[in-house]
Amino acid sequence: MIGYAVGSLPIGYLVAHSASGVDLRRVGSGNVGAANGYRTGGLRLGIAVMLADAAKGAGAVLLAGGGPAAMAAGVAAVVGHIYPVWLGFKGGKGVATASGVFGVLAPWPTAIAAVAFGVTVARTRYVSLGSIVATVLLPVVEWSRPGPRAVDVGATLVAVLILFRHRRNIARLWSRTERALGT
Repeated sequence: MIGYAVGSLPIGYLVAHSASGVDLRRVGSGNVGAANGYRTGGLRLGIAVMLADAAKGAGAVLLAGGGPAAMAAGVAAVVGHIYPVWLGFKGGKGVATASGVFGVLAPWPTAIAAVAFGVTVARTRYVSLGSIVATVLLPVVEWSRPGPRAVDVGATLVAVLILFRHRRNIARLWSRTERALGT
């Protein structure tokens, strides 16, 4: 419950609203995450939302302590970010929050996924494609190394959820109608 409560805090919405009076739910993609913050409010807003959302994920894990409870809190934080009670269960896509969760629980796989995200976005200018690549890569890398199986399972569950939230982006990428960064 604590993980969901922390994850569901609509920090991206609040940051955007207080910084520039923008309601992220009503502009751009309608998503309250970092990519929409960047598109609608610029680089500083996008970075602020990304850091805040990552902090929610890390905070939920750290509050839970260690072991399987920490992984459960991390998964719950991502679910809370995607389906926040405060915004009518319409939140972000969970990528930044998941990066905070796994940055604490699996730092090396997260670093590898972050590099893959950056390279993909730099080469293609598609944030959604970078998110998808990182989302798929993280559990693959996590499962390939020794460590707690709870983190492997959690990474897989979160990946499935994030890919589900990106289903429209996947369709637009496939049909070549997805918006590139800066357009």
